[in-house]
Amino acid sequence: MRHTTRQTFGQHWLGALIAYVLLDVLMVAAGLGVPSLCILLGLGVGWFGALRAEFFLQEIGAAMRRVLRYAAITAGVTFLLMVVAWWRYVPPLLDPVVDSGSMGVPLILYDPRLSLIGWLVGMFLVAPLAQFLATLAGAYLTFMFRLRRGWLKFRE
Repeated sequence: MRHTTRQTFGQHWLGALIAYVLLDVLMVAAGLGVPSLCILLGLGVGWFGALRAEFFLQEIGAAMRRVLRYAAITAGVTFLLMVVAWWRYVPPLLDPVVDSGSMGVPLILYDPRLSLIGWLVGMFLVAPLAQFLATLAGAYLTFMFRLRRGWLKFRE
């Protein structure tokens, strides 16, 4: 049995959110805690979010606000996953006795403690921001592609 567009995009938002969270957890696991695959997933989420917003809303401004909300949700979920994955590295930062160089974090700076701080800033702040921007970029490219083809269904 084939599904119509109404059945596909007419799903309840909670089902789409649960599916996204499961995919994001899978991407974090596949990346061994590094959210590079989650950032790439943001492009697909932006595409799907743009199509879903276009399907449900009749105004371009409302659709863009909806996509902005989707991007914030993706960044929030990734932030929570990064907190779960990397929180155990935060308490050793406060302990001066702990050797930060033997914790398994890449030495991206010359000092092990600074490398750990830089790594955690990258995981907690930069990765969710990059996924937010990737989701917006995916939605923007979808809107521009569909606008160029004349496929957008918004009222002016």
